[in-house]
Amino acid sequence: MRFFFDAVHRFCSGTFHPCLRLLPFALVKLPMTTCLLKSKIHRAAVTGASVDYEGSLTIAADLAERVGLRAYEKILVGNLSNGERFETYVIYGPPGSGVIELNGATAHLGKPGDRLTIMSFGWYDEKESARHKPAVALLDAENKIVR
Repeated sequence: MRFFFDAVHRFCSGTFHPCLRLLPFALVKLPMTTCLLKSKIHRAAVTGASVDYEGSLTIAADLAERVGLRAYEKILVGNLSNGERFETYVIYGPPGSGVIELNGATAHLGKPGDRLTIMSFGWYDEKESARHKPAVALLDAENKIVR
């Protein structure tokens, strides 16, 4: 019975590679990985909200690419103005536009002018974890990169 709980713990804690989670427990054990912050856009100002859109967060392509966010990548968003946190995915907006737009259901979680922290995470092995530095951009009120 203990083996079963150990296997469940390893499965849930990420010691098994995500692609192998469909295989029976304990068939393959890979090196342990750690989930770390990969990309962060801090203090992005919401420029619009569209409830009728299917979903996602539109981010100006140049801002997203600057921190390594890919189109359709899963993100965690924290609204600094109201404390809401939600997961969605990235859609590229026009480069240089500074657009940060809440779409679909997420449009109910903020309004134009709210400040957001947009984050993505990645899995890294021990060696990668030791030298990993996330890509971070701090934005001003017009969504221009300050640093």
